[in-house]
Amino acid sequence: MATSTVAGVKGQPRVGVLVVAYNAASTLASVLDRLPASFRATVDHVLVCDDASSDSTHEIGLEYQATNDLPLTVVRHARNLGYGGNQKSGYRWAIDHGLDIVVLLHGDGQYAPEVIESLVDPLADGSADAVFGSRMMNRGDARAGGMPVYKYVGNRILSTAQNTLAGLQLSEWHSGYRAYRVDTLSDIPFESYSDGFDFDTEIILGLLKAGKSIVEVPIPTYYGDEICYVNGVRYAKDVTLDVLKYRLRRMGFGAEDGAAGEIDPADAAYELKSSPHSSHGVLMRWIADRPAGRLLDVGCSDGSFGALARARGGHHVVGVDVVKHEGVGENLDGFVEADLDDGLPDDVDGTFDTVVAADVLEHTTEPGRLLRSMVDRLAPGGSILISVPNFAHWYPRLRVVSGRFDYDQRGLLDRGHLRFFTRRTLERLIADAGLAVVRRAVVGSPVEVLDRGGASPIGRVAKAAGAIDRMATRVWPTLFGYQFLYELQTDPVTERR
Repeated sequence: MATSTVAGVKGQPRVGVLVVAYNAASTLASVLDRLPASFRATVDHVLVCDDASSDSTHEIGLEYQATNDLPLTVVRHARNLGYGGNQKSGYRWAIDHGLDIVVLLHGDGQYAPEVIESLVDPLADGSADAVFGSRMMNRGDARAGGMPVYKYVGNRILSTAQNTLAGLQLSEWHSGYRAYRVDTLSDIPFESYSDGFDFDTEIILGLLKAGKSIVEVPIPTYYGDEICYVNGVRYAKDVTLDVLKYRLRRMGFGAEDGAAGEIDPADAAYELKSSPHSSHGVLMRWIADRPAGRLLDVGCSDGSFGALARARGGHHVVGVDVVKHEGVGENLDGFVEADLDDGLPDDVDGTFDTVVAADVLEHTTEPGRLLRSMVDRLAPGGSILISVPNFAHWYPRLRVVSGRFDYDQRGLLDRGHLRFFTRRTLERLIADAGLAVVRRAVVGSPVEVLDRGGASPIGRVAKAAGAIDRMATRVWPTLFGYQFLYELQTDPVTERR
């Protein structure tokens, strides 16, 4: 990413420093003194944010401002905003003042001001959106710098766990020496993050979700007689929950953060399920059993499923959906844009040997109307193939019983689902449409999502969990079955097993 067009002296980016300070009266002046002369000569501004200290931090800052030529502003919050809240106020200041880069520096002297330029350089040359100083990059430096054994071990354990869950490879998640492009901060909802010490973890996850690049640089470790205000047990719990929630959201569980924005389900292309154990995998095998013919893909999304039917079965595929997604023209032989709540439109011409509604009926307000209109488009001897989520699966049951029913981003409680089915209510719908069951199947939970955005250890867990889930689905399909699949015809036939 190129540097901003807003620039300071001699075309250089405007760099600011946010010094977060709490009871730092004994260290603040020396931290500012240790800024390199070359950096002091080019820095646009330094903001000291005193977070309602009980000592003379604010007075020391004002005295330094009056007796030094460093471009300095000192503010004191009327109440303690917390470590994260203090950063938020500083980043708002950086955005409002049109800075290009802002460096986070602690007023207690724990991080070396002498190396501040190494954090700024990757941002200034456009090779990073955020730069983190790491005490763990050079083997042995952290302990040599006085990091206590329990903090070193805790740092490594937490960082390893967080990397595994988030799919990153950072050497350290817990350094407070950081620098950001200001336009990058504007692109993430940092105002919605924690006011506590886990703010630093949440901002990493925000950067990751936004696709921003993070670079680490080695920094020296220094542990002196500064007072630590972090409750280690609570901090470990908070950051672990943060990254676990992030991973669950990437898997589709839980609603998106409001500050991150919601996506209209109709605007998002439906993800093709590539696993042979998924509903799409089973339906594709059923399609392969049928001779090549005309196939109608109801709720075709971007046409990825229909493209497979064309490639593997030689079918002529026409799709219909409420939105024409990118790529559907290349994937299918024809496409009709229509609201499926009204049933299939008249623009869907002719009859079809196969009609597929994969994970569609639950997205409509009148699934019976849509199913009957599919019957009307069925050629003699043709089949309707459907897949529908099972609301009696243990996961929705648990959410309801625990009083925590809500919609997720995807899955059984997808926020786009308007109707819910059990096997009994679905088969009643099928009978009301005048259809008979030719064959049926049940598929288990899509445990492969455990590996979405993660590392190989989670992939191995997902494989084992998938095998166990499929076994449980065979034993108790109405409790462990994730989706019900049916092949339907209008003429009475012997059900296939």
